[in-house]
Amino acid sequence: MTTTTTTETTLLTAGDLLRLYSDGVRGELIRGVLCETMPTGHEHGAIVVNLSTELRNFIKPRKLGWLVASDSGVWLERDPDTVREPDIAFTSAEKVPLDARITGYAEVTPDLVVEIVSPSDSRREVHDKAQMWLRHGVRLVWVVYPDTRMVDVYQADGTASLGEEDSLSGLDVLPGFTCPIKAVFEP
Repeated sequence: MTTTTTTETTLLTAGDLLRLYSDGVRGELIRGVLCETMPTGHEHGAIVVNLSTELRNFIKPRKLGWLVASDSGVWLERDPDTVREPDIAFTSAEKVPLDARITGYAEVTPDLVVEIVSPSDSRREVHDKAQMWLRHGVRLVWVVYPDTRMVDVYQADGTASLGEEDSLSGLDVLPGFTCPIKAVFEP
């Protein structure tokens, strides 16, 4: 006689994730399943600050939209819920007015997402995550590789890899924005 044991996974909602965060649990939801995340370290944080500063200095005076950093969360799917946490995200004022108040997760897909690769991330995982953002309507994804000091730029029509001597461009998402990649990694 063969015995089969099944384990049912209780799917969480975006509301559950918000409550867990107040209890000190940090993570994302992927189709209702909690994927806990850990602090990513000093270098990662410095890159977030450097690139966020460059973006903010361009976005804020022009009143172009919202710039947020990790922990803010984007609600991408419902029933089961998916809430992802980009390292940096820009959403235009056309999508979310500057006087809007968002107290939970944003329910509007950003225009630009930045993901900074952690030592535990595989190249395949970050590629898949960038593709996931594009499938949900993000127009521009920058994947930053601290170890090689490179940035992969994803758009619907393809991917380009840029080195430390190149510059990031806001393309049609943030026309006129440029930032030397070298500046992203400076202390």
